[in-house]
Amino acid sequence: MKKRSIYEHSSIKQHLLQHYENYLPLLEAEVEREYVKTRFGTTHVLQLGKKGGQPLFIFHGANCINPMTLSWFKPLFNEYRIYAPDLIGHPGYSVEGRLGTKDGSFASWANDLLDHYHIQKTAFAGVSYGGGIALKTAAAYPEKAVCTMLVVPAGIVPFSKWWTARTMMMPYLLYQLNDAAKQRQAITDALSSGCMRDIDEDIMSTILQHVSIEYHLPDGITRQKLKHYQAPTLVIAGDDDVFFPSHLLFKKAVQLLGDRLEWHAYRMGHFPSEYFLEEINRSMASFLKKHY
Repeated sequence: MKKRSIYEHSSIKQHLLQHYENYLPLLEAEVEREYVKTRFGTTHVLQLGKKGGQPLFIFHGANCINPMTLSWFKPLFNEYRIYAPDLIGHPGYSVEGRLGTKDGSFASWANDLLDHYHIQKTAFAGVSYGGGIALKTAAAYPEKAVCTMLVVPAGIVPFSKWWTARTMMMPYLLYQLNDAAKQRQAITDALSSGCMRDIDEDIMSTILQHVSIEYHLPDGITRQKLKHYQAPTLVIAGDDDVFFPSHLLFKKAVQLLGDRLEWHAYRMGHFPSEYFLEEINRSMASFLKKHY
């Protein structure tokens, strides 16, 4: 039996893959690409940055393409060797079959990639859904995590349904019904506090309208599961994040991570503006210099 595609139509897949290709030059780096076989299927990995540099594994957010959030971290490319896999089950070049978010599947998948590249120790980073994957991987393989950086991460607090509904649900429902530019703008403004890049607006609106959305977020991260994980962890949150607002995230992050936690919160949405990306990269560079 043929597995159902996450894309509404093959033309939608091609449209998003073209956006993927268009995004790669915006990384302003020499990019190597490889397909890696894992126990869960073939994974497309981008490698870039300083050759021979310390490894930094970066996991992108759900329901978007890898280069989109990878581009947030361009200032780190000159200092570290970046490994950025396309998440299995999300738009991109990896296989479309989705992994469980409550078990250890994503951590095992990430470890397969580490083994492929013969990486014994690394820094992890993740955006949103990718932050949850980074933390679950570090918890499952603490001996491999030197430090971890989580930007507007999933996996620490549950999806804030009330907070999201208040700011985003009605525009999203209306957009599903009529594909109106006004509703599209309302959604992207809610995600980014009104500062989303034009190319990202088109990508996100296409995905929201024509791709099977992954609503299940990485969870099941507890203090018990983190008991062997002792690495420093930077958490960067947005006060206006529609999914994981800082006032909810901070309380749980402290409970989970204790004195391992370094915390920064900014007056930003789930998608940071260029100004806040500069602040985020300064925080990450300082954190890496201190702990890596």
